[in-house]
Amino acid sequence: MKKIIALSFILFVTLSTQAQNLPDPSGLAVEYLRSPEAAVITDATPEFSWVFPQSGNQQSAYRILLATSPYLLKENLVDCWDSGLVKGTTSVNVSYAGSPLKDNSTYWWQVRVWSNSQLQSQYSPPQQFNTGHYDRSGLDYPGQSKWVELATGQWVSEDKQCATFSRVSPVFVSHPNQSSLFADFGKSAIGILEFTATSKQDDLPITVHLGERKTDEQAVHKQPGRSNIGYDRVKMTLKKGTHHYVVKITEREIKGYLHSQKLAPHYPEVMPFRYVEILGEFTSFRISDLKQGALFYYFDEEASDFQCSNDNLKVVWDLCKYTQKSTPFLGVYADGNRERMPYEADAYIQQMSHFSVDREYSISRYTINFLLDHASWPTEWQMHMVLMAWEYYMQTGDKDLLRTRYEDLKRKSLIALTDDNGLISTRTGKKTEAFLRTLNFPGRVTQFRDIVDWPQGPPKGTKAAGNQSPWSGGETDQFVYTDYNAVVNAFHYRSLVLMGNIARVVGNRDDHAFFVKRSQAHRAAYLSIFFDPEKGVFTDGESTDHASLHANMFPMAFGMVPEKDVKTVAEFIKSRGMACSVYGSQYLLEALYNAGEADHAMALMTSD
Repeated sequence: MKKIIALSFILFVTLSTQAQNLPDPSGLAVEYLRSPEAAVITDATPEFSWVFPQSGNQQSAYRILLATSPYLLKENLVDCWDSGLVKGTTSVNVSYAGSPLKDNSTYWWQVRVWSNSQLQSQYSPPQQFNTGHYDRSGLDYPGQSKWVELATGQWVSEDKQCATFSRVSPVFVSHPNQSSLFADFGKSAIGILEFTATSKQDDLPITVHLGERKTDEQAVHKQPGRSNIGYDRVKMTLKKGTHHYVVKITEREIKGYLHSQKLAPHYPEVMPFRYVEILGEFTSFRISDLKQGALFYYFDEEASDFQCSNDNLKVVWDLCKYTQKSTPFLGVYADGNRERMPYEADAYIQQMSHFSVDREYSISRYTINFLLDHASWPTEWQMHMVLMAWEYYMQTGDKDLLRTRYEDLKRKSLIALTDDNGLISTRTGKKTEAFLRTLNFPGRVTQFRDIVDWPQGPPKGTKAAGNQSPWSGGETDQFVYTDYNAVVNAFHYRSLVLMGNIARVVGNRDDHAFFVKRSQAHRAAYLSIFFDPEKGVFTDGESTDHASLHANMFPMAFGMVPEKDVKTVAEFIKSRGMACSVYGSQYLLEALYNAGEADHAMALMTSD
């Protein structure tokens, strides 16, 4: 009995002691890299972040230790930096303040925290990070990231995470007949195909089909369509005995695009596929360990979750989440496999989705830097850079990007295209070659133009050609293009508002006052020229009475609609359904929620 009482007392004391301690800080990151050991950092004074334990209510202080070895992470032994106890709630963007960090070296750090109720944590587990070359004078553009081979032989990127191969097993495998094998991996992924084969003879020929579509006969669709749906056919031979094979996918040669990205030389060629068909005399060989080598960007599956009672909405959410790890396989927000090229508007929407499902910011920072110096052709896409930079700041609190690219962001607002009426236009003589060079657009003057949405349709009475939509009007809801474009100018208003915010954050008071005043004047001009008070809707341009979904959803999404006119504009938006592309649907949903039409927005997202 005495032993039981003694053990109970010891247990009580142990639990009481644990109750007085905070859990360790988690989510450690260096320069927003959560896995900095799989990267190199080129900032000589990196910034550190961590997640304060939820049970601690609020942080009141922290202490960071940093050393050249994990064995030196002791308060009396650290050889680089002991911050001492620092009072404050800051847990992001804590700048290094120790002895100089050597370039091309490896370090370890850890942190402990205190709560406002005087509880303290133990030190977090050590996190390793690598430094690279600090001299950035030879870069092709600010923020450029190069591949670096570590001493371990691992290839990593500068200042961002990179994609790695994950081996995915098929969810279904069958032999429709004696000369074919069919496999379904459940989801399309950009990657490679590998397998083990045991052959009775040398030089046994087989044919491998990979694709994103299948036929009803358990086979890969050999003519999947014109919309860049993944498909490839590879002929190969098997060696006698049991061997491992990686299918050599046909190399992509992308022509005609300004800024297409190339795979790193240490990567094999990849392609998007879900289905696999292998043809050959299966009486002479057998296939095992069939795997889809999916090239996924660094991603934390546990960072987010979503459950709801609507199956359609859950499918949409799962697709959006999966997209964030599968499409950035090039280490940048690109269009996927079609052009392998970043586009500003596509990147902005992917950035917003990524922020909502994972705590990953380095790819956003890199993409912003890349696109500021490698512009694509649509007018509205330029102004998306201001939106991207602001959302990045709102997620990270990182002012460095806003400071270093401030003048570039000002130019991307397209304020240089402003006419006497207060609106901007690409059709009144201000779109010159000199102007386009300030945007880092390398193409011809005629290539740079308003887009509204994509793809656009052929003129009435004509058939679609090239990349046009098969129906008249395409995804633009029959938008009428005029000198002063309601969609372009809605984006300009949003850019002016955000540039005012950015100017305030970086401490430029004069610019802040200027952009606030200019945005107010622009909104007044916009309402005067584009709003039809009789119909209660916005028209596409100054010289047309046509009103499209786009001319109304963008000003609603950007908070431009006067309160008294919200109802008529919202009713018009609802009447147009989803007469826009996937790109446009982002703003359509924002417009509906801004207008108080949450039920209609939900109906669109959950419809069959």
